[in-house]
This record gives sequence, structure tokens and C-alpha cells, in this order.
Amino acid sequence: MIILRYADDLVAGFEHEGDARRFLDAMRIRFEGFMLSLHPDKTRLIEFGRRSAVDREKRGVGKPETFKFLGFIFICGKSRQGRFLLHRKTRGDRMRVKLQEIKVELRRRMHWPIPDQGAWLGQVVRGHFGYYAVPTNSRALSTFRYYVTDLWRRTLRRRSQRHALTWERMTKLANDWLPQTRILHPWPNQRFTVKHPRWEPYAGIPPVRICAGCALKAY
Repeated sequence: MIILRYADDLVAGFEHEGDARRFLDAMRIRFEGFMLSLHPDKTRLIEFGRRSAVDREKRGVGKPETFKFLGFIFICGKSRQGRFLLHRKTRGDRMRVKLQEIKVELRRRMHWPIPDQGAWLGQVVRGHFGYYAVPTNSRALSTFRYYVTDLWRRTLRRRSQRHALTWERMTKLANDWLPQTRILHPWPNQRFTVKHPRWEPYAGIPPVRICAGCALKAY
């Protein structure tokens, strides 16, 4: 069993479907005891993961469903070698909301000097990449950077009807001020190797237990 939780958003993974259904029923009953309920649209029981992808392919029922969690869409995909690989992609609705916010702010900063606009946009794009620049998400990052560049171009052209701003000139501005698309975060197995206690010295020899970056909370 694996549980990932942030605030009131939760994903629980199980090896066996029966365990997942019992957990869901128990959680629903537990919530009802506090006059609470699970969100009817967000609470789903789906087949997901390496085994699910193989089993569904054998049954001829298509790929596993996707799910959304903390701004990402999680997808059962494959690597270039054809092996199972978990893909994470920026949620389209989150990206659209962010681009709309940038559009509004650019209108407000329309008459700022170009270096000031570029410095501000660079901070925005770096902040976005700082969260979403995970492995398998390069295409969404490139898309975000492209649309930010296009919004900036439209804003600059609105400053003067006679101002002809070519894509060549705009590309140079973007390269001067916006960070290039690149993955900033390690693969999950690399992060796991660093932080999981089983990889710490003497972790498996009682009574010594060194746990770097881990926390235990009892309820």
C-alpha cells in the first residue's frame, strides 16, 4: 500500500483490487462519522500502474485511466525502449489559468521598458519550471514557454500599430530573458535512493535506524 497526501488531496495505491475497495469503504464510513463526505467527482477507483497496463492490454480494454494530482496528469506510458514508464504532464486547465494571469499582467505592464518586462517574465517562467520541470514533462514546458513568448509579442505589438516585431526578433528577446526548457528535478527513483532509510548506513542493523528526511506520524 502506498499513500500520497497533500492537505485534503489523497492518492492511495494498492496491489490488489479487493484491498482498494475495502480501504475506500472504510474511509467513506470514517468520514461519515465526522459528518464529512468524499468528493463524488474526484473520488475514483481505477486500474493503474505497470501490472494494470499489461493486464488491460491482454484483455483488450485499452490503456489504464489517467488521474490528476497536485497540478499534474499521471499517465501509464512507455519509455523509448518500450518499457513501462510513469508519465507526468502539466494539467491543461492549470496552464491556461496561468497564461491568462500572465496576459492580464502584461497588459498592465505594457509600457514598461522591455528589460523590466523581460526580467519579470523570466521570474514567472522560472517559478513555473521550478514546480513543473519533472521528467517526461518537457513538451508541456516547451508549450508554456512558447505561449508566454507569444503573449509578450502581442503585448509589444499593441504598443504601436507601426511596430513590426518579427518572430526572429521575438525569439532573440525570449532567449535573452526567459530560461530555456530543461528538466530540473530528478527521476523519482533517484530521489527515493537519496532519502529512503534503507539506503542509509547501518539502517538495517537494529537498534540503529538513521532516517534522513523522513517523518513518522501516528494517529
